[in-house]
Amino acid sequence: MGDIGVYRPGELTAADRAAWTAMQAQAHLLGAPDLANPFLSPEFTLAVGRCRRGVRIAVVREEGEPVAFFPFQRTRLGVGRAIGLGLSDSQGLMHRPGFQWDARELLQACGLAVWEFDHLVEGQKPFEVGARRSFPSPVIDVEQGFEAYLAQLRARSPKFTRTTLAKERRLGRDVGEVRYVHDERDPAALRTLIGWKSAQYRRTGRSDRFAHARITRLVEQLFHTRGSSCAGLLSVLYCGGRPVAGHFGLRSERVLACWFPAYDTAFAKFSPGLVLHLRMAEGAAAQGLAYLDLGRGEKEYKNSLKTRDLSVSEGWVTRRHPVALGHRARRAPIRALRNTVLSRPELFGPADRLLRRLGSIRAKN
Repeated sequence: MGDIGVYRPGELTAADRAAWTAMQAQAHLLGAPDLANPFLSPEFTLAVGRCRRGVRIAVVREEGEPVAFFPFQRTRLGVGRAIGLGLSDSQGLMHRPGFQWDARELLQACGLAVWEFDHLVEGQKPFEVGARRSFPSPVIDVEQGFEAYLAQLRARSPKFTRTTLAKERRLGRDVGEVRYVHDERDPAALRTLIGWKSAQYRRTGRSDRFAHARITRLVEQLFHTRGSSCAGLLSVLYCGGRPVAGHFGLRSERVLACWFPAYDTAFAKFSPGLVLHLRMAEGAAAQGLAYLDLGRGEKEYKNSLKTRDLSVSEGWVTRRHPVALGHRARRAPIRALRNTVLSRPELFGPADRLLRRLGSIRAKN
């Protein structure tokens, strides 16, 4: 499989970073388009490494040249997790076309008993043997231009398209001039978005990610990241001079990975989040991107906007080790219960309503 070296983020050379970026830039041309996602970039891994302990990068070399990069997070006991597990929407090993690897050999070289993932991209066969379940990850294709996408949306969901565009016009009439900024560089706008998203998490009974300082630091770092394979992209919809919806995600040369969308609930009747996503699709098309990855998760707005689905998997790969047995025994029931609730409407509906009621109670207190 080649020589494997394991490095801390700061030990990765400029030449290795350039090789990683070049692999990603060529991925869509060489039959591996899923590797073009910015969550698989060196910039994302390095940003996580500045916010979390235990980040390592395995570099596989053949004849001295890097042929694959495997970023991961590791505990002292040898439990490995995908970079940004729980936050990242694309995970896996970056590699040259045709590269083959043995998962257990790779884990042993990395000092891992187990490697867990929850958004493994397609085409990672040595890891896919450990997948417990696969999920659709909806995307918006804009490679043929925004008008082509809008025509497809009108044909598939005419009422949804007509209603959303009408709400945008009504927003302009009732509130003020609508203005969209595709790449907003004002940090104050990012802080506003984080405030909206934090309130949304609490309102819906979800765990507030931005209550964790390390996640806020990660987003702030990525906001200032401007690499070719990963750039922070804050998009904001303004109305009457004030922000009404925003989104922060990551952009590569081919993909806009959607991440944190939110809006001002005072304007909820105008569906500013949907209006924003249509503007984002237009902006991405103008930049020559191929698609917007909306991320795994059953949401009505994603189903309305999407053109197709990618597939991502969750699970873990292991080698023979006591730690691997303990990890599997602890994690398998939790994953199984969560996925059962998410996949069955008769269970998800009541659970979602309960979380919202709890969120409402917390907000009042």
